[in-house]
Amino acid sequence: MALGRTWAVALSGIGGQLVEVEADVGRGLPGVSIVGMPDSAVLQSRDRMRAAVTNSGLTWPPGKVVLSLSPADLRKEGAGFDLALATGTLTASGVLPDARFAGTLLLGELALDGRVRSVRGVLPAVLAARDAGLTRAIVPTANLTEARLVRGIDSAGVDSLAMLADWSRGVGDLVALAPPVRRTVQDDTHDLSEVHGQEDCRRAVEVAAAGGHALLLRGAPGTGKTMLARRLPGLLPDLAEREALEATAIRSVTGRLAPDDPLLSRPPFVAPHHSASLASLVGGGTRRARPGAVTFAHQGVLFLDECAEFHGRVLDGLRTPLEEGEVRVGRSEGLSVFPARFQLVMAANDCPCGVPRPADCTCTAVARRRYGRALTGPLRDRIDISARTLPMGSGLFGVGEGEESAVVRSRVAEARAAAAQRWAGCPGAGNARSNAVVPGRVLRDSGRLDRGARNPLDRALAHGLLSPRGVDRCLRLAWTLADLDGAESPGGSHVAEALVLRGED
Repeated sequence: MALGRTWAVALSGIGGQLVEVEADVGRGLPGVSIVGMPDSAVLQSRDRMRAAVTNSGLTWPPGKVVLSLSPADLRKEGAGFDLALATGTLTASGVLPDARFAGTLLLGELALDGRVRSVRGVLPAVLAARDAGLTRAIVPTANLTEARLVRGIDSAGVDSLAMLADWSRGVGDLVALAPPVRRTVQDDTHDLSEVHGQEDCRRAVEVAAAGGHALLLRGAPGTGKTMLARRLPGLLPDLAEREALEATAIRSVTGRLAPDDPLLSRPPFVAPHHSASLASLVGGGTRRARPGAVTFAHQGVLFLDECAEFHGRVLDGLRTPLEEGEVRVGRSEGLSVFPARFQLVMAANDCPCGVPRPADCTCTAVARRRYGRALTGPLRDRIDISARTLPMGSGLFGVGEGEESAVVRSRVAEARAAAAQRWAGCPGAGNARSNAVVPGRVLRDSGRLDRGARNPLDRALAHGLLSPRGVDRCLRLAWTLADLDGAESPGGSHVAEALVLRGED
């Protein structure tokens, strides 16, 4: 008997690490041992493999089978290892030729009759295999559209273990699909023209979309806060290929992908309920870490409606991901790192009773203070733009429609393109493609700002109106305003408007 070798992938967070599967068939009492930190689902594959092999008309080796998963100190989870384990066993016993599986990733869960069932995390697994140098990926046919999203590696689908055996012997073919065509679907049901009046808030939403800035909308109920927030994603450009793959990988790991059209081409929009817990918002789980709403909003918009109703500790959990763009969740089975580069949009009433007219408010001063306590100072300091919606009075039917989303979207796209081009060639800016994520030291470069732009910020800092972090956020806003105006750098008027948008006027 020879040694069989195949390849699988162990998932961690939304990424994967290549796993070498070695199979040895030797003398001894018949049995199967799996070593290398397998979880219970991997251990149960011993019974699934044997039944699938025999029911596929193949011969199960009569001796002792030892299967090793390396690196041995990496936790292996899920039934996606079934296909690699079974194939390794069959090549070690000489039932299948091992040459056909060189440099090939094998993913799939085996049914007892030999069918190959779909699994989660195919996209990050194929990405990890490609980055590790493998040239082919064989996945369940139900996951083939997802696997074909990855360039630089040949992906094929398999329906059953018998089909795989025939292909390895040169008898049949695997399932092949053309690479999926990327489609862009604009949401025409939420158009900015439906928001009547509220010119200042419309301007705030446009600036937030152009620079990726965090936005807080306040005002009486029914004045358009939620309408404005839900129309912001329609102003954003399509996701770049890398961004789309990241957002899609998150849903692949958690089993939330549409099988026919898996690639996310538009920024996601996530709106958790105000009763959400800290674990559901930033990530949690029992033994194994699971992503939260901030991760599902990665490369998109996280909208917290009625944000004052959230628990203060839950909102404070947003502070770290807003700064670092990722979340670290530690559980008993290890530490997981999830991406969380999202655009935060919040909406809140002015007081608990939420009456349209301040004169009709019945809330006490203590109730008002308690209502706003959830928005702590450190979180407020991380909000770039604060805007207030105004009551429409009796002029609703006389107000004409504003600009359509398509018109505003074109300006946003031009501003974002200007920012991406500028920061791409700037040392220290990293991979920043929007002004909201540019490091402060780059923004404060005196060679990029004239004195007229710096003086208002110096005065606000000297009088305690701005923190050093607030200065950086004002500079990011000023750069966005300059991009919208087509200016090469911010001027005094851009800084002045940035201070107004932050509520520091």
